[in-house]
Amino acid sequence: MALCGGVGAMDLPSELIVHIFSFLSDRDKLRASAVCSRWRECLFYPALWTELKLRIGGGSNGGGSSSEETPKLEFLMRKFGSFVRELQLELAPVEGSLGPLNSGQSSNRMDQPDSDPQLSERWRDAMATYLDQVLCVFSSLRNNRNLRKLSLYGDTCVLQQEGLLDSSNLHQIHQGDKKINEIQQLFMELLSNVRQLRWLSCSFMLGLVTPSSLACLSNPSVETLQHLSLLDHQLGTCPLISPLELDRISNLHSLALDFADLTSELCRLLASPRRPPLHRLSLLLNGAALEFKPLEETATEDDWKALIRVSANLRVYIMALEVDSSELLRILKPSLPLERLHLDSYSTLVTDATLELISRQYNKTLTHFLLLRDDPDFPDLSINRNEDPLVLLSWRCTQLAVLVIHGYTVWSHNLVAISRLRGSSLRVLTVSEESIDFDPDQSVCMEGDPVHNLVKEVSLGLGRVWHPCLDSSLVLSEPTQHFHRELQAFSVGM
Repeated sequence: MALCGGVGAMDLPSELIVHIFSFLSDRDKLRASAVCSRWRECLFYPALWTELKLRIGGGSNGGGSSSEETPKLEFLMRKFGSFVRELQLELAPVEGSLGPLNSGQSSNRMDQPDSDPQLSERWRDAMATYLDQVLCVFSSLRNNRNLRKLSLYGDTCVLQQEGLLDSSNLHQIHQGDKKINEIQQLFMELLSNVRQLRWLSCSFMLGLVTPSSLACLSNPSVETLQHLSLLDHQLGTCPLISPLELDRISNLHSLALDFADLTSELCRLLASPRRPPLHRLSLLLNGAALEFKPLEETATEDDWKALIRVSANLRVYIMALEVDSSELLRILKPSLPLERLHLDSYSTLVTDATLELISRQYNKTLTHFLLLRDDPDFPDLSINRNEDPLVLLSWRCTQLAVLVIHGYTVWSHNLVAISRLRGSSLRVLTVSEESIDFDPDQSVCMEGDPVHNLVKEVSLGLGRVWHPCLDSSLVLSEPTQHFHRELQAFSVGM
């Protein structure tokens, strides 16, 4: 690049080079750092790396294995870990590592147990990589006193022949127990050192958060922390946050927890008039955990009423995994200000009575409703085809803006009714093609292709071009990953 007076780009002041590089993406910055030592020195100036977003492992970057990603992570954390202000990291060592050996095999949202003799070896390799990567992150972050946002997601939910993976299995890894203890100590050391933490999100990070972790949070960060998310896959463990620790965090605006951990005591604490109002509450209810974490001590109707009196603008997001209708009827309290509801399962059925309850109780607050089921059967929720509960929900819930359906039969004429009832206010209407059925009695009265007519009528109702979703895998994302990402967006938007 030629400049006036014969001055080349290499002669520019470092401050100007840093400013020019500030317009590059993180990926382009790293590429440019290979040009020369001068550029490398300027590109690793701390002001250029206040925010870092990484997804490591699972072959997510160019198809490489998770172990191949570790050196890249070590390099980045060594360079930026001590001064980065916002770090968002997704660790996915299991994805791909534990998939079917035959790449032609189809897999659903969660890999089925593999009888191949190489399973144990691949599992150990994946988990060893996971531990090494988490150690790498916290070894570099431990002395970062100015970290403001830490968001971590560990994609380690896999099925084994003996059941769901949890941290109790990690001792099978070479030096696994030692590494787990070191990870927990480094995390607590980070919490004790950081002074301006505003956002702390730890989702499904095996072996990271313990019930005593938050006790180490420094007094300055206790005052500044506004968002807290503590979620894991563990069955039968103690809550990750106690009333005592929640009481210390005095300026919390957004919270995400396991549903069973939101006890009456915690809810009453959040309803204290001396605390600032809570704006966002995200809750994950895993049916598999109900045996170990019963709902008897969770927030009551009176608790919700007390919380709403203090936090009038509170909105709640709930994802329920493999939860049957009887349990849903227990948790869906009338005073709960439910804005987003995601019902997801492999085989558990949602009944029309449950949808009736939802549409009546949350007609003024519900904006997002996802009803997903990953099973070859497609049950019909309507008692008769003229009283479909999804149509009634669309009619009653005047704020509904997102509707996603898969795994239940949706009759074509009811889909048209939904589009006409909600119109352009229904920003997202995603229905898998497999879920749509056509009434033969009505098809006789119509001319042309039924699918073409459906697309035309729904598009007219919504006021935009619409098509059914042809690929069900685009609807059925991995549920815990979806919950993690949605709660992030939900909480940021408060």
